[in-house]
Amino acid sequence: MSDKTQATQPSGEKPYLVYLIAMVAAVGGFLFGYDLSIISGVMLFMKPEFCLTPAQFGFAMASALLGCIAGPLLGGTLSDRWGRKWTLIFAGLLFAVGSIGTALAANIIQFELYRFLGGVGVGLASVVSPMFIAEMSPPRIRGALVTVNQLAVVVGLACAVVVSYFLSFGGHWRWMLASNALPVPIFAIGLLFVPESPRWMVQKNRPKMALTILTWIDGRDNAEREMRDIQASTGETGTWRELLRPGVRFALLVACTLGIFQQITGASILTMYMPSVFQDAGFDSPSSAILQNVIMSLWYVLCTCIALATVDRLGRKPLLLLGTMCMAVGMAILGALFHYHVTGIYVVLTMFLVMGAYLVSLAPLAWLIMSEIFPNRLRGKAMAVASVCVWTASFLTANFFPPMVSWFKISLGSPAMAFWIYAMVSVAAFLFSLFVVPETKGRTLEEIGASWTRPPRSA
Repeated sequence: MSDKTQATQPSGEKPYLVYLIAMVAAVGGFLFGYDLSIISGVMLFMKPEFCLTPAQFGFAMASALLGCIAGPLLGGTLSDRWGRKWTLIFAGLLFAVGSIGTALAANIIQFELYRFLGGVGVGLASVVSPMFIAEMSPPRIRGALVTVNQLAVVVGLACAVVVSYFLSFGGHWRWMLASNALPVPIFAIGLLFVPESPRWMVQKNRPKMALTILTWIDGRDNAEREMRDIQASTGETGTWRELLRPGVRFALLVACTLGIFQQITGASILTMYMPSVFQDAGFDSPSSAILQNVIMSLWYVLCTCIALATVDRLGRKPLLLLGTMCMAVGMAILGALFHYHVTGIYVVLTMFLVMGAYLVSLAPLAWLIMSEIFPNRLRGKAMAVASVCVWTASFLTANFFPPMVSWFKISLGSPAMAFWIYAMVSVAAFLFSLFVVPETKGRTLEEIGASWTRPPRSA
């Protein structure tokens, strides 16, 4: 929808609009999940195809994550300059080029270069999709709508696993990679028909258009009240230096640390290496290992739906505390199972516990809280920094997971110690959530942003 169209449309309420916007923007999350998950099926065929050592294999798996580190830095600048939706369209183009390039790669160097390029698209979408949805959403349903993006991520992950399963018969791993380009045209065309973020429009001195969109989303009275708050809190786009001001830097610390915990507690990396873990657990053939991952992916969707239904009702903090504690317990049990060489259904059931706990807590809530806690004028840049921390942690974890597991197998006879380490990290995430992370349920973005710099009340 063009700016001219937005300016001439009547300002009557269109309550369905925010749901449509969330669904379209969340296609970026679908591509994000699909791209990072499809590699879990590819890797079972790629490793022998290119004759990779464990270290080479780890870097090939992590090459997209290097792009994910670069993407947020680009996204913070582009989303402030081009707007949220045009940045997402650009991310979709990078997805398409990266997926087709990896499918046609003649050697591991070409594969890694195109995975990097696709990773830039993932990094862009990981920042801009939740930010775009958060900026469009009324406070009372913002948690659920931003969690729609995480739901799209796990649906993309599930679809990628199903595609991997059917293409695994015959070893069609290149078609697995090429399939990632198919949803991109839907994503780009859908974005052309949704409005831009009203908060970005206020920054660009287009208050009438911003008010029209807010009215469509939440009615005239709420729109006018929210518009006053936005105008009071929004000036020129903030600078990188302002992120280090007192208050804001604490918000940045919360976002960065929560994002790092999302990656280093182990559940995220299990998503990527799940078929390999299942092979270690006794499901020897690639198709059998991928089939277990198909079942697990359906569980991902169910757990994310639970998070979506409860995040605005229970709040962010209770879900974080419950999820991180259950992750710690699950990782400890996994370590014991591998230590005593227990295989089969017991490993699968414990994986259900670990991944379910992750998907109602850190998986959606790290991105949600990141998109909520920063002032409007600094949100793009602050989310870029926090996302760089997320993807740097993800890259390091993905790059060192295969050598670490291999070393523990050789030295200790099993990968159990890796899971016990992740259990201890999950306990640390629980303590951080308990003592540091604020509750943002039901508060406007402007209220949350102002809270970091508001002077303390006198006794």
